[in-house]
Amino acid sequence: MTPAPHAISSPNDLEAYWMPFTANRSFKQNPRMVARAEGMFYYTPEGKPVMDGTAGLWCCNAGHAREPIIQAIQAQARELDYAPSFQYGHPKVFAAAARIAALAPGDLDHVFFAGSGSE
Repeated sequence: MTPAPHAISSPNDLEAYWMPFTANRSFKQNPRMVARAEGMFYYTPEGKPVMDGTAGLWCCNAGHAREPIIQAIQAQARELDYAPSFQYGHPKVFAAAARIAALAPGDLDHVFFAGSGSE
């Protein structure tokens, strides 16, 4: 029987990934794994809920697996999943920048979007 894609069947399955900001030896001796997330909880492979107290490291402030957000992501990916910002533009990035600039005080009227590379 082939293990599920997320199954860890031996300690060697953990060796290739070096986890940031984690005591790797300690983690790999006693791994704490999550298999999915919904709302404000992660779930272990066994189905036990684990509260996500940091909102997915501050990336999921509205919760995990929210249907309206999933639908918005799907719709945008269907229209345009990525556009380079070098010599090309897309109307939505200009609209988003204008909305953000309107919220800023004083003469802070320009927006520069930057990514971490992991989006």
